[in-house]
Amino acid sequence: MSKTNHPSGAPWRNFYGRFKGKTMRASQHAYLDNDLAKLSPGPISWDDNPDRAQLNLQKLFGDADLWLEIGFGGGEHLVHMAGRYPDIGLIGCEPYINGVAMLLGKIRKANVDNLRVHPGDVRDLFDVLPDRSLAKVFLNYPDPWPKKRHHRRRFVTPEHLEPLSRVMKPGAELRVATDIADYVRQTIEQVPRHGFVWTAERPADWRAPWDDWVSTRYEQKALREGRVPHYLTFRRV
Repeated sequence: MSKTNHPSGAPWRNFYGRFKGKTMRASQHAYLDNDLAKLSPGPISWDDNPDRAQLNLQKLFGDADLWLEIGFGGGEHLVHMAGRYPDIGLIGCEPYINGVAMLLGKIRKANVDNLRVHPGDVRDLFDVLPDRSLAKVFLNYPDPWPKKRHHRRRFVTPEHLEPLSRVMKPGAELRVATDIADYVRQTIEQVPRHGFVWTAERPADWRAPWDDWVSTRYEQKALREGRVPHYLTFRRV
């Protein structure tokens, strides 16, 4: 596998979002310095050995079911889920380091211990997750990439859905929340092509949020700007 100059040695992958914002508070720098390493899901490394070690989920969470949030933003939903389901193991993945710092502050306040954080591209995490290891996955308000020529950058494309399907258990649940109508269209078109079935039976199934949903800053912005949230649920088959 080819190397790059990235400190982790991760393989080169095109990435179109932001890794860092302009400023962070001193307290957020302290969270990153003091808390991030101990909340890592484990060493994620790349070499030329196709049989490289995978994450040791038994060591991380014992026999607990494992849930993943892809792109957790400021971490509101992830911390909420960790507190509501203390017997579940959760991993949050977010390449935007400012969002990671915000999450670390929320973890301190919530005092949850069933949560691990990967500050990078979720595709790198897919490389080291065992097959059929995830019981639930959340994709909340992903980057919409509204221009048609940029739709290939969206998460709901084969580059992401194929490895996601591999690491989800049969019967596992995938939740997608978005306020972009065309993202809904692409999600409904693409996700079932990779081993999922859309579970909706009536309009309320995608118009009403899940019972354990907590509204995020991105959803509040969408509502203020007059956009309509959609809540899509898929089952791995």
